Amino acid sequence: MYFCVQFGVVMTAEEKKLLNTFEAKLRHLMYLYDELKRENADLKRLLEEEKEEKQKVSAAYEELQRCYMNLKTASAISLNDSDVKDTKLRLSKLVREVDKCIALLNE
Repeated sequence: MYFCVQFGVVMTAEEKKLLNTFEAKLRHLMYLYDELKRENADLKRLLEEEKEEKQKVSAAYEELQRCYMNLKTASAISLNDSDVKDTKLRLSKLVREVDKCIALLNE
């Protein structure tokens, strides 16, 4: 069976209703597409902002690490004789306490 399309033929009420329904659904689909495009653009912008924030935080963290290492180095270098003597005394005291504990455990 062959169908022949004739232009200028009047559509029936049912065909008009179907065409209107199709047009409405198509418009709604186009609206949803535009909404998704807008949402996608917003999400991309937000992602870029978060990436920039992460880079700033990473840079600040690295700077703090450098400052900490510099401070550690400066502290180690700037120890004077009294600090060294105090540290040795504290270590000696801790060693004596550990020796006493070991002796008690051996009894």
